[in-house]
Amino acid sequence: MDGGVCDEVDIEFVSSTDSPGFGRFTWAVTHSSIIGLDAEWKPVRAHQPTFPDVLLLQIACRLDSSSLPVFLLDLSGTLPPSIYDLLTHLFLSPNVLKLGFRFKQDLLYLSSTFRSHGCHPGFHTVEPFLDIATIYSHLHHKQTRIKTKSLSFICQELLGLSLSKELQCSDWSQRPLTQDQMTYAALDALCLIHIFHVFQQRQGAIRNVTEVDSSGLDLGLKQILREPDNSTRILRTIYCEAVEMVRATIIEYPQRLHSEAEASVKKSSWDTKHMDYTLLQIVRQYGDKLTLTESDGKPRTSKKKGKRQSSTGFTCKEKRVDAIDEWQGPPPWDFLLGGDGCPKFLCDVMVEGLAKHLRCVGIDAAVPCSRKPETRELIDQAIKEKRVILTRDAKLLRHEYLLKNQIYRVKNLLKNDQLIEVIETFELKICEDQLMSRCTKCNGRFIQKPLSIEEAFEAAKGFQVIPNCLFDRNIEFWQCTDCNQLYWEGTQYHNAVQKFIDVCKITSTG
Repeated sequence: MDGGVCDEVDIEFVSSTDSPGFGRFTWAVTHSSIIGLDAEWKPVRAHQPTFPDVLLLQIACRLDSSSLPVFLLDLSGTLPPSIYDLLTHLFLSPNVLKLGFRFKQDLLYLSSTFRSHGCHPGFHTVEPFLDIATIYSHLHHKQTRIKTKSLSFICQELLGLSLSKELQCSDWSQRPLTQDQMTYAALDALCLIHIFHVFQQRQGAIRNVTEVDSSGLDLGLKQILREPDNSTRILRTIYCEAVEMVRATIIEYPQRLHSEAEASVKKSSWDTKHMDYTLLQIVRQYGDKLTLTESDGKPRTSKKKGKRQSSTGFTCKEKRVDAIDEWQGPPPWDFLLGGDGCPKFLCDVMVEGLAKHLRCVGIDAAVPCSRKPETRELIDQAIKEKRVILTRDAKLLRHEYLLKNQIYRVKNLLKNDQLIEVIETFELKICEDQLMSRCTKCNGRFIQKPLSIEEAFEAAKGFQVIPNCLFDRNIEFWQCTDCNQLYWEGTQYHNAVQKFIDVCKITSTG
């Protein structure tokens, strides 16, 4: 129901120094105190002897509270040598905080790519640097990094935004890039700045509480965000509103960090302003240095016994059964097999986005009980619950414990196409009354009777934030019977219904 991502992202595609956006890019990176970094390359084959070439470098810049441009640098052509010095200065500038998510691999591939263009010695250091995974662990009051969550998970939890990863393995060498690819790439870098802002807001809130009452140190993130002054700025479900989250007090602070790194920056071509005091304090306390070592520059090859390299480059067991690549029914929910006739699927981690789409059209689509299930655990869950496993993992189809009617490999990459593929393959009947009848969060059903606005606010206390602007609107609320998540029939709900009517080609009943 209500929630979504706005397409209005300020994106500049830069392919050469003659590109219209090159001048703006140069100005932006030299006038930003915070940038978000990400990179895209062709999917890597198992144990590939060389590093893949980075084809796209995304740099999101925080210029001020209302200006957050994202630059997509095309590294597949002649641009790399032209921006090598600029990026070297950027990566070492003590006045710019660099944000990334598991960026060491990106930096390794990036360095290799620029060396292949004759830019020696490549990139080896990014400082000051802050990993979003580290930010997430600090937000949960952990001194050491907790079990690393995906960027999508962190975005959903901290920003209330659904960050789709379905285009991650798309063809990044194609030109021109599709609009969906450009938006996907831009959001991957831009969300880093928004997540950091949540962290920055929390640090400011804790400092304010400390000044007033030391007992406030026991406040957790959720309690802080429930305060009227904070929650309305942080917990947004629409991306356009999330852009307004970025706020910083601009206080010039003359002292610079990391004098050794600063000495290596050529001041003649790098005219950045100093960090403001609040940002400087965070960098001092949490900032890190990302450095590549000599061993990082050597691609690893597998020498494990009992395995062999296939002609495609992927490792596989010596003994395997033939892959089941096409659906072979009947499905386990079929009446003839003792089922209840209701389609049920189990979507592995590769098609979690498809699971949410299936739920949106009213189909029972579960995900594994654990985040990283063993193959046998996945199969056991499917057997117990009479489900068909949906996956894009060809290796999973070869597992000896699988039955022919227990798994289906999804061919399409995009979620809408995957949804249509599953509907057609399993001959599912979708009608308008089914749409948005399941909880997209946990797959549960909704209670039979809708809640009033007063009942919804009472049910949401201490659990979920409902915007105050809904109080005067005559809308109905629905609650999941399993996870108690509340939904309401707002604008985005109706947009979602119309979307799936169009995707599934449903004849509207009203």
